[in-house]
Amino acid sequence: MPIRHRQDIPENIEIRGARANNLKNLDLDIPLNAFVAVTGVSGSGKSSLAMDTIYAEGTRKYLAALSTYTRRRITQAKRADVRQIANLPATIALRQRPSMPSVRSTVGTMTESLNILRLMFSRLASVVCPNGHRLAPSLKIAQVMDLPTDDTAMGQLTCPTCGVKFTAFSAEDFAFNAEGACPTCQGTGFLKQIELQKIIPDKSLSIDDGAIRSWRLPGRTLQPAVARELGIRTNVPFQDLSAHEQDLLIHGPGVKKGVVIPTSTGKSFTLNALYENAIAAVEHSLQSTKNENTLQRLSRFYSTQPCPTCHGSRFNPKLFSNHLLGKNIAEVCQLTIADLQVFCQKLIQQTGPEMAALTKTLTQELLDLLAPITDLGLNYLTLTRAGNSLSTGERQRIQLARTIRNQMTGILYVLDEPSVGLHPANVTGLIKIFQQLIQLGNSLLVVDHDTRIIAAADEIIEIGPQSGAQGGQLLDQGTPATIEQAPQSVIRPYLTGTAQIIQHQRQPAFTKGKITIDISQHYNLQHFHGEFGLQRLNLVTGMSGSGKTTLVFDSLIPALEAQAANEPLPSYVTSINAAGIKEVITVDATPIGKNVRSTVATYTKILDHIRHIFAELPAAKAQHLTASDFSYNNASGACPNCGGTGTITLDIQYLPDMAAVCPVCHGQRYRPEILKLTWRGKNLAEILNLSVSEARDFFKGETKITRILKNLTEMGLGYLELGESTPTLSGGEAQRLKLVTQIKRKQTGRLFIFDEPSVGLHPKDVAVLLQVFQKLLDQQATIIVIEHDLDIIANADYINDLGPEGGRLGGQLVAAGTPQEICQVPASRTGQYLKTHLTQFGLPTK
Repeated sequence: MPIRHRQDIPENIEIRGARANNLKNLDLDIPLNAFVAVTGVSGSGKSSLAMDTIYAEGTRKYLAALSTYTRRRITQAKRADVRQIANLPATIALRQRPSMPSVRSTVGTMTESLNILRLMFSRLASVVCPNGHRLAPSLKIAQVMDLPTDDTAMGQLTCPTCGVKFTAFSAEDFAFNAEGACPTCQGTGFLKQIELQKIIPDKSLSIDDGAIRSWRLPGRTLQPAVARELGIRTNVPFQDLSAHEQDLLIHGPGVKKGVVIPTSTGKSFTLNALYENAIAAVEHSLQSTKNENTLQRLSRFYSTQPCPTCHGSRFNPKLFSNHLLGKNIAEVCQLTIADLQVFCQKLIQQTGPEMAALTKTLTQELLDLLAPITDLGLNYLTLTRAGNSLSTGERQRIQLARTIRNQMTGILYVLDEPSVGLHPANVTGLIKIFQQLIQLGNSLLVVDHDTRIIAAADEIIEIGPQSGAQGGQLLDQGTPATIEQAPQSVIRPYLTGTAQIIQHQRQPAFTKGKITIDISQHYNLQHFHGEFGLQRLNLVTGMSGSGKTTLVFDSLIPALEAQAANEPLPSYVTSINAAGIKEVITVDATPIGKNVRSTVATYTKILDHIRHIFAELPAAKAQHLTASDFSYNNASGACPNCGGTGTITLDIQYLPDMAAVCPVCHGQRYRPEILKLTWRGKNLAEILNLSVSEARDFFKGETKITRILKNLTEMGLGYLELGESTPTLSGGEAQRLKLVTQIKRKQTGRLFIFDEPSVGLHPKDVAVLLQVFQKLLDQQATIIVIEHDLDIIANADYINDLGPEGGRLGGQLVAAGTPQEICQVPASRTGQYLKTHLTQFGLPTK
């Protein structure tokens, strides 16, 4: 019977009355089975449309079709604020910031490729009997790993040489998070050890002069006095003390001694104090504290070393007797994904006829899993690479590869900034993946600012025209060619090459001095020499995995901090010239705050100033109210029903939990008696509803507040409301908000390090960010930026371009100099893309 083709199949997702956040009752149709890009300036409402409306409703509708029993066990999205959405497929979303993996996660576990390798090593490997005889791979071994026979237990083998019966290792035995964990490190691959050199870095000092740094920790101020009671000379340089005295200081037992404590009145009393040697002071502090600052201080006394038993592999060494092509599981996991693909092909070719079918089945499964990872430019990673060491972009691409490898059809994929952390060369592979998804019969909605991704879309939706209350409207919709002709489009100048992308007047790199660093060997950096101009905009660029993070976060920052604290440099840093740098400020894209209690007003301390203003009101004084009573985080000021959050959560059984506006305070967070007090005609809740721009006019004359508001506006954040929750901000917004608290009139001696500050920023917002950089430079700050955005790279004073590829093919300084100098280096992939970019905007490349 011929297949009938229906003529009434929907062609569009029909959205009517979208009102999430700042969306203005939006009506629009989004084509199905197409690649649709959503663009707009930061805060315009892109994510409100894609994530809070389309994804939220798509997920809810899909889960609504499941049984009540199933729904109760799945975290469900709340109903979107939209009048109607029709023709919405099942929806999968990839968010801008995947969660940080645990210390036990690796690339192997995150990609699930280790699961297949475990099967391969239990079914296809040669095994060794207890007497050392090696058994070649066979179907019999594979069979007993699955099911026991009448006379043989599961996994039990008999050595054909010596006749001994033994149990072979199963797939479960090869799990380093369970049975297969190294007994020394419990499967983490490393050990933290106290380094005595970090506790006593300068042996020419006496105990009284602070030779033992661990005795500077909280609660250890009496230790020098206790040491004197033990007969140790505390006024003599540590290096001149006797061996017995030094041993007592480092390893002495915890005895109690009476110590005479003088008082402010001239009297004294005796305290029975417990002695803690230099090492015990660190260990006991670690056991007793949960304070983040103290934990940070304690971490300086430790070094992380590969486990001496498993050599960092995480596996129990007993598992290394199983071999595939002469390699054990640790050796195979240390291969890059590119090398692992070659290994699989060799395994297929060199396997005998008996095992050919099973080998091909398992290896092909692994190859299929690795293929999208390679397409996304991650073939330089090894399976042993720790998950928490990956960049945001790398984590997101692994998430994307895991999502698409099933090759499903009829799915709507909603991707939030998939270009995060991507070198321009990797964007090509990402677009290829997008096109494959469409060819499989899926629909794709991508929120992004990368002009190459936007230009490659079948259709563009532009939300705007501005941010916050001035956004949330459908500015333009159509093909890239249509948008390029739209006069009101904000993205148009960046697609056509007519925008002004140079915001920074370049300065000679080293006229004010330079920071230099030499690294012997650390990860893929070997014999590396890096230079950064003082009081200049320095860029670190390169392919993913080329060594940017290793250079800046793993080497430069620890070396500068060690030098400032007069501590030994990291072992792999041979020299560092700080060039007068006294303070390092790291500004990254991690979310600010943990919940809705953290707002723009609380983070910037604006609310502290406002609370003091209200506390000075005559009506407040008459009621004996203090500044603390005007905080929604204190019981005396917060609404008693919602506790100051403005919302309550309703558990409605098998339906998703519903967040409802508090019926008592109506979302205003405060007690009624607090809201009765007003200043300049507004109560606290009304003030928190003001945008930063509106608040500047409202707080005229209040210098402390207006100074902060002015800085926020100059950061391009004037559209944010004072009461806006900070954890919901984009990565770029979070970075700029963090910077507000650091802005000072003079920045001499301060080094600002930015980790991909373009995250979540429209090209127009990147121009604002560059102006912020210029303000810091005018205040004599030094800036180092890790970045792939070509607009930011084009504005650099000096660039360190790493590569030429990632992983073991990276770690080299491919090119260094101005943007034009980088363009002239054929080996620099960044330079070649930058050259094309500058040419598009009519800028010189020489």
